[in-house]
Amino acid sequence: MADPASTPLGKMLLEEITPVVMVLCTPYVEESCLKNGLSLIQLLSPFCDFTNIDVPVRTASDQPYRLRKFKLRLFYSSDIRQPNLEVAKERLKKVITHVGEKNFLESSDPSQVNNLLSRPESEMLPSWFQFFNKELVRTLSFSDHEAFDHPVACLLVVSSKDDEPVNRFVDLFNTNKLPSLLNDGAMDPKIMKHYLLLHDNQDGPFNKLTLVEAGEAQFQANLVSIHAIQDFLICSAWSRDSVDNIINKKEAKDLYRATKLLADMRNAFGQNDCQIICFNSSQDGKIHHQDNPWAPFKSDALPTENLGCFLNLDDLNEIKDFMQELSSKHIIPYMEQKIRVLNQQVSATRKGFRNQIKNLWWRKGKEDTIDTPNGPVYTFNSIESQIRILGDYAFMLGDYELALSNYRLISTDYKLDKAWKRYAGVQEMMGLTYFLLDQSRKDAEYCMENAFNTYLKLGSAGRRNATRCGLWWAEMLKTRDQLKEAATVYFRICGEDTLHSAVMLEQASFCYLLSKPPMLHKYGFHLVLSGDHYKKCDQIKHAIRTYRSAIPVYKGTTWSLIKDHVHFHIGQWYALLGMYDVAVTHMLEVLASTHQSKTTQELFLRDFLQIVQKTGKTFEVLKLQLPVINISSLKVIFEDQRTNASAAAASVKESLWRSLEEDMIPSSTARSNWLELQSKIMPRKYKESNICVAGDANSSNNEVQNNEDRTSTSSGDINSCLILSEVDFSLEGGETTVVQLTVTPRIEGILKIVGVKWKLSSAVVGLCNFEFNPVNKKVVRGRRKQHSPCSDLKFLVIKSLPRLEGFIHSLPEKTYAGDLRPLVLELSNQSKFPVKNLKMKISNPRFLYAGNQKELNADFPACLKKKMNVEKSGRHANVNKTLQNLYHFPEDISVQEETSLSWPLWFHAAVPGNIPLYITIYYEMEGVSSIMKYRTLRMHYNLQVLPSLDVSFQLSTRPSRSQEFLLRMDVVNKTSSECFQVHQLSSVGQQWEISLLQPVDSILPSQSSFAGQSFSCFFMLKDRRRSSTSEDSIPSLSHIQSDVRLGPQDNSEAFFDVSSSPLADFHDCERSSQGMSSQVVNFLALTFFICITINQNLAHAFAFIFFLYQGCEYKVDFVFITQLPKGNSDSSSNTPLVFSHHACDCSPSSMSPISWLVDGPRTIQHNFSAPLCEVNLKMTITNSSDAIASVHINTFDSPSSNNKPIDDATTSQPPEHQSGWSEIPIVNDTKIITTEALTTRVPKSLSLESVPQFIWSGTSSTKLVLQPRSTAEIPLQICVFTPGIYDLSNYVLNWNLTPVNDGENQGEANKSSGVCQGYPYYLSVLESNFKD
Repeated sequence: MADPASTPLGKMLLEEITPVVMVLCTPYVEESCLKNGLSLIQLLSPFCDFTNIDVPVRTASDQPYRLRKFKLRLFYSSDIRQPNLEVAKERLKKVITHVGEKNFLESSDPSQVNNLLSRPESEMLPSWFQFFNKELVRTLSFSDHEAFDHPVACLLVVSSKDDEPVNRFVDLFNTNKLPSLLNDGAMDPKIMKHYLLLHDNQDGPFNKLTLVEAGEAQFQANLVSIHAIQDFLICSAWSRDSVDNIINKKEAKDLYRATKLLADMRNAFGQNDCQIICFNSSQDGKIHHQDNPWAPFKSDALPTENLGCFLNLDDLNEIKDFMQELSSKHIIPYMEQKIRVLNQQVSATRKGFRNQIKNLWWRKGKEDTIDTPNGPVYTFNSIESQIRILGDYAFMLGDYELALSNYRLISTDYKLDKAWKRYAGVQEMMGLTYFLLDQSRKDAEYCMENAFNTYLKLGSAGRRNATRCGLWWAEMLKTRDQLKEAATVYFRICGEDTLHSAVMLEQASFCYLLSKPPMLHKYGFHLVLSGDHYKKCDQIKHAIRTYRSAIPVYKGTTWSLIKDHVHFHIGQWYALLGMYDVAVTHMLEVLASTHQSKTTQELFLRDFLQIVQKTGKTFEVLKLQLPVINISSLKVIFEDQRTNASAAAASVKESLWRSLEEDMIPSSTARSNWLELQSKIMPRKYKESNICVAGDANSSNNEVQNNEDRTSTSSGDINSCLILSEVDFSLEGGETTVVQLTVTPRIEGILKIVGVKWKLSSAVVGLCNFEFNPVNKKVVRGRRKQHSPCSDLKFLVIKSLPRLEGFIHSLPEKTYAGDLRPLVLELSNQSKFPVKNLKMKISNPRFLYAGNQKELNADFPACLKKKMNVEKSGRHANVNKTLQNLYHFPEDISVQEETSLSWPLWFHAAVPGNIPLYITIYYEMEGVSSIMKYRTLRMHYNLQVLPSLDVSFQLSTRPSRSQEFLLRMDVVNKTSSECFQVHQLSSVGQQWEISLLQPVDSILPSQSSFAGQSFSCFFMLKDRRRSSTSEDSIPSLSHIQSDVRLGPQDNSEAFFDVSSSPLADFHDCERSSQGMSSQVVNFLALTFFICITINQNLAHAFAFIFFLYQGCEYKVDFVFITQLPKGNSDSSSNTPLVFSHHACDCSPSSMSPISWLVDGPRTIQHNFSAPLCEVNLKMTITNSSDAIASVHINTFDSPSSNNKPIDDATTSQPPEHQSGWSEIPIVNDTKIITTEALTTRVPKSLSLESVPQFIWSGTSSTKLVLQPRSTAEIPLQICVFTPGIYDLSNYVLNWNLTPVNDGENQGEANKSSGVCQGYPYYLSVLESNFKD
């Protein structure tokens, strides 16, 4: 560590713990000094600090040392007393207030933390901290338990104008006029005295003449020569130049009286203790001292006040020489002599083993005395006070070893006497002595902490002393770079005095800032605490200063709450000072505080608006945070050749519209497209701009979020060139909305959008510029330049063009699945030019389909029903529909100027869910613009389709009849309140005949499906194509019943025609969505056949065609139609709603070419006393394919052998090749049987040890070959041993198919094969009492 004396604490100690000189003077002396604007002490104080006095000093030891630095403290006798507490507090408050005013006027924006840390420590710390600390220490001056404030000497000053100056000196040191501390015995009144006669040279010639006349007789009688006067003056410390000047001017007679007074003083008070000074030598009083030495000692001096105006250089030198002589020749020797005398007394009474034992014996028992606040009273002549004076004198003369030894000696005495305040004072001085000796840091800190804690134990009596001790302790730690510990001490100093605590907290914050590494969080936190304390003391400017210093700490961090706290209170305090502009700036920082509670946000907003109202003007604020505008969400919507029917259409991604319009717009490869023409007519600097049309509104969507309780904004303007929108809206707390602002250019030109402007509560105008920071990146050669967001805000405005407006009437926002209804598309042209060549494309034709113009006024739902007595030749098709769902309006259809066009549409809610619909309408304009030949109208709707009826179909073959199928339809009403009337079930196509197996009344007595209800219906489905091999026997298509009525059977209402538009069109869409159509299957079959034929592999080709044929032959489509009654709550009119549910590609659950039927008795009776019970059965096997079938039947006697494989081929077959009769369990209205439940039957696993109750007595293995489409019968026989009910399903049927033309390459053919488990056949055998 550096020299302790050169540290801030060392300098403070050398300034504050120095000898005190008591000053006594007459009023004439003060009058003469005040001519210079100074008191006597203020006049002398600049010359009391000696930085290089170089005086030899010898205290208790024989070895002298040299004193380099020395300082005197001058006090009037009236000031030698303990300061009044209230006056001291008021003085400190004035000091802080003055500093606050000065710093507030000089304050600037707070620096960033990094910039602050880069400064030197001297620039970072406020300079007034040291001044405040000194003033705080001085409030404890002249304490009765400390001796370094006891006067060492007394300086008596009398003016030459005073009558009888010698008597005046005697009167000044009158006991009655001395300070009370000297009269009460706390301080020694026998101190050194020094006498000074002060002569004012401004008294004029009259005074000098009086002096000469008064002393002329004595002067002549004594015959004093000029040379004698000259020698006398030189001996009296007059300078040679002054003496020569006096002699040359013949002014010896004027100084006679002064000489006589000096001689009388020396005769009365001693030869060496009297001096004379002449000052105020300037005649005009206009001397200006550039380096004003009195500025630190007169803080209340005005800037225009000229201090020391009558003091010339000779006067200053004379005063300086006097003070140096007083210190070096009088005070320091006096203190040396005092130390030696006291040291001899202490050594004689307290040092040595005998004296120590004596002292301990004398103090024995004092530890049992009761503690008192101030402890015992010690007079100045007590041995304890003498030891303390000895230690303090030694400390002030720099003999720290001697001071430390005496402090240690007296510390024990005070502790035993329980004089805790004196004990703490000695411990405090010991810690400071250790510091200046640069010895044990541990001992120094221990003493300071011990003193600090002892002061605190005394309560209010020691609180101020604890503050002083803490200040010195903190400075000690700071000198040793223990900054965190110093901050802790500052924090501990904080007490009941709020103002003092504020200063200490601020000093603690800088300790955290200067620590290594910087503790920024604690730095900012303590600044905020300090600001709060300042505010409690009405030191608003200091509070603002500390809070503003904390702003850089929290800037850019996530500590949002404290940031809001800082800015909010700074704004409030600036408003209290009347600085409303700055207050508004800080209040704006807290308006967008999303993390605050609603109550806090309301407080912020209320105070902000109150401050704005007090200003009496409207503020324009750039980037106002209420509401918060998310610039990144800015979306500019403009219309060139692309137009939008609604804001919803404008919000759809451009890529989706492009994919939808790909087949509609003309090819971009044409030479004269509008993009090339655009680049030709646009100026070079606007080549990246967009094109908009005059008269078309261009909008920008701005995401606005309100973090307060309520906000109202509005904006709008209109002039000859533009029409700006005006929007009024309110936002609740935390609400976010998108505000669409539009600008409509009225003439051709260049348009650029630069920002948005709004007004908050009619008081504040917010401005937000659309600024984008472009990132300069090198563009790789060959790559496209990145799109700039700024280019979306520049537009080239061209002349007005026709624009279609579109709307779909009666399109529901919410409906049920299956809803089928007509809609009307209305296209309106408000321009002066017609449009033609219309085309329309719909994203999802399952939901929306374009109709024919003749359907516009058709009667619904009658238009959907079959026409009576009309022979159908095929379904009606929409001739205007092309591939890719593109609809061409008839060529003669156009939309004339200022007219509208209505076109029918059909809507079908195919599936439940949230369904988006995208519609694009293309139209052309002729002779209007050379830039745009066409435009598109984009429409977007969102539908919510709710579940209605869940319809499922299950198709099973009949083993005895291959042309007949059993159809099961399961229906579940999934709505919560709707009741659907069932109408009909239709099969699509003319080859299927459908009929009910049971009356509808037995299933649905009300012919309606109520909410939550489920039911099942069974139908017989016949394939009329295979009912006869002769074409003549096939019934007429018109007589095939492909529809079945599910309502009242006596109802004569016509069926809905599923073969005509729009039902047929929607069904085609369902087929393409649910499965592969038959046309696609045929196409794939033909393609594969050609490929195999080219490779000359005919066997594979035929096998593949057969496979496809088998898969498509028995696929059926169904349409289930229901209605909602008239006047239903979901219906907008009395017209009933129609619902159609489509099922495509329904096939039997197990579609195998081989089927069989076991026939025989179901119940027999037998007397088991006879030898055998034989039962004869018959199995009829049918080959329904066009290939040769090889069938192998295996029976098993053991029930457990049902699970044993016949060969390896048996286990390799997939389960979907299993065929045969399928058991359908009994179901109720609430149970739905799935296909897996009907087709999968898990065989029962029986024990291998069980004894078989019957055996197959016929052949256990039978093989046969079946020709295409043929039937064969096989006899079977079993033997039963005991009565019971038997399941005769323990057999397995294996089959293989071979194409008829593959006889030569039998081994190379790709055969179709399968394995089937026997189906249950139950035989009941009863015991009979009669013999067979």
